[in-house]
Amino acid sequence: MNSGLLGAAERALYREVLAQGGRVLFREAMQQDPDATLRLIDLGLLVHHDTDESLTAVNPRAVGARLSAELRGAATRKLVQAERTAEQLDDLAHAYDSTPQRVDRRSEVQHVTTGQQIRHRIMQIEAEMREETLALQPGGARPTRFMRQSLVRDRAFLAAGISLRTVYQPGALTHRPTVSYAASVTGAGERIRVLDEPFRKMLIFDRKVAIISAAPDDSSAAFVEDPAVLTTLVGLFERDWARAAVVDWHALAGRPRESGVPSELTDLLAAGLTQKAIASRLGLSERTVAGHLARLRERHDAETLFQLGWLMREGAR
Repeated sequence: MNSGLLGAAERALYREVLAQGGRVLFREAMQQDPDATLRLIDLGLLVHHDTDESLTAVNPRAVGARLSAELRGAATRKLVQAERTAEQLDDLAHAYDSTPQRVDRRSEVQHVTTGQQIRHRIMQIEAEMREETLALQPGGARPTRFMRQSLVRDRAFLAAGISLRTVYQPGALTHRPTVSYAASVTGAGERIRVLDEPFRKMLIFDRKVAIISAAPDDSSAAFVEDPAVLTTLVGLFERDWARAAVVDWHALAGRPRESGVPSELTDLLAAGLTQKAIASRLGLSERTVAGHLARLRERHDAETLFQLGWLMREGAR
């Protein structure tokens, strides 16, 4: 049986029932281990007879076949449901696409003038994001009232395999809540650098939509989807990113500096294996490996996986 189906206590009790001839009194089993007894009854490995208050052991093969059939049936139903889910939402998707906010703006700049509307549009864009977010965040200290929500959101993005890169200004280095926040998100795989130069606030999602500040107090924003303008804005971000300094946020926050990256992973990376091959060799998901690699890239200031592998090989010599 699957080792996750039963614990050691249940297995020990079942074997004890077998040692007693496959039949014991219900009260005796409950006295020995009530939780294990009820779990075995729930799975069907023990059958409770009301007439004489006894328990009988059932062949695990029969139970395993029944549970497998139930799981396959449930999986089939979920697959069918998954196939139909998108179709069932077609009318709503059509209505969503037909709203004025969803018209084609690829060659336009949309100006949004209230904080609530800006947050609403950002939430819509983030829901469709699949690859990366690039952010320039001037002003030093981050707003503490949003940090907890941002931490949960960023961790969810990173767990989904979305790359996050952010540039702060030096004031962030002396603001303890910002340092603590940065240590937490970089530990999850985000990359945050510091640039000692003036720059304007900007967010770029999947290199398809850019949001730039349209007022000195950030009270209004411009949403840009024009491909030519986006190419320029991405270039500006990459220029600032290249000049920005790598920061050990964990050290600033007074936290342990271990990367949490398995040594086997660095060995495989140094040997030239790809992310997919490393995940397969270590029995990890590609998302988990991607998070480890993001932390290694930030620590070693490597822009590409090839460069990181080269640095790992150099360090192993």
